[in-house]
Amino acid sequence: MQDLEAFNGLPEHVWPRNARRDHDDHDDHDGVVSIAGVPLTQIAAEYGTPVMVVDEDDFRSRCRDMATAFKAAENVHYASKAFLTRTIARWVDEEGLSLDVASENELRIALAANFPPERITVHGNNKSIAFLQLCVDSGVGHVVIDSHEELALLENVAAAAGVRQDVFVRVKPGVDAHTHEFIATSHEDQKFGLSLASGSAYKAACDAIDSPHLDLTGLHAHVGSQVFDAEGFKLAAQRVLGLYAQIFRERNVALSYLDLGGGYGIAYTADEAPLDVAAVARDLLREVDNVAEDLGIVPPTVVVEPGRAIAGPSTVTVYCAGVVKDVSTSYTSTRRYISVDGGMSDNIRPALYASLYDARLVNRLATGTPTATRLVGSHCESGDILINDANWPDDIARGDLIALAATGAYCYSMASNYNAFGRPAVVSVRDGKVTPMLRRETVEDLLAREY
Repeated sequence: MQDLEAFNGLPEHVWPRNARRDHDDHDDHDGVVSIAGVPLTQIAAEYGTPVMVVDEDDFRSRCRDMATAFKAAENVHYASKAFLTRTIARWVDEEGLSLDVASENELRIALAANFPPERITVHGNNKSIAFLQLCVDSGVGHVVIDSHEELALLENVAAAAGVRQDVFVRVKPGVDAHTHEFIATSHEDQKFGLSLASGSAYKAACDAIDSPHLDLTGLHAHVGSQVFDAEGFKLAAQRVLGLYAQIFRERNVALSYLDLGGGYGIAYTADEAPLDVAAVARDLLREVDNVAEDLGIVPPTVVVEPGRAIAGPSTVTVYCAGVVKDVSTSYTSTRRYISVDGGMSDNIRPALYASLYDARLVNRLATGTPTATRLVGSHCESGDILINDANWPDDIARGDLIALAATGAYCYSMASNYNAFGRPAVVSVRDGKVTPMLRRETVEDLLAREY
């Protein structure tokens, strides 16, 4: 950001679809950013800061975009690990999508929202017997088998309940998705799934087919998160379809579904471009059809699990600026540090993954001179940095409101109570109305768990 016009702008491909900046000189809200007709200054005044603001229509529209791209809403499983509340689960249900959960408590939240269990797929590399029991008892659509041990445990649980449980087997296709090591999930040396190359996935598939209490209906593969190279998805599909063909040839079983996971990249900064989901879907579905034809099998229905691509761009986090100080970086230069009233407790991604974000002044237009700036949180860590290297106007001061865009995924869901900070309030906005979703966590909440 080298000029005021650029800094005062809102990149449309990064910010929520209903975000606007008021430029009316005769209005008290001149320069104020609003979402769905609600000024962020109004939300901050009522709910305090930090506060996360979810554009409901943005979230819902991305659900519909995915459903259109992949031919049917039920083929899209919202990855609830990105962000889940009962409200979010209800939105996903109302849009007709399925749901992907990765823990017992995520499943319990979905069930508490009355999400149809037959549209829930359950993940996890270390499911407990209690978790598997809940899956069977609640009638979830699919359990994704992550190990041979888990397969045996689930078989015992299903047998005791006298039911047949539909399952997928998670396969490691050995695809390098060119993403951060901590969020790459398809290579061999990591905790998820069963190896395609070693034959472990085929053995699990055969064991599931032979089980009188399990019904293998598909395979699952996930190449990673925040992926921009669409070829990774296609290569994973090609490799896993080879296993479909082997199962059909050797066991005479035609599997119905191919779950290719999520990982669709979004734009976090103005110079990034989100993955074109519609184009990727067209290419991917065409590739599956072509490969299946070459292998002599019926093409399975493709299932996907977007989380970030739906929740991420819908949300902003609003902070209030506090201490502003200039720090010498050499004999001839300084850097301005702007501290805000949140940080790594509500957004660990910059510290964990060196993730970049787009941040803007949202209570007014900036008018100052660009200066080297770093936006930091209030935690007792030198690595508590939200924006590491920016060139911002020098008139930003205590009391100003600064918002980070695209914070809907993996911010609240990974939030902590570090330094006894409470997790922020979350509200949704639609048609000029604010609806509370999660109240701000207080010290009384923290103390309530103590004996």
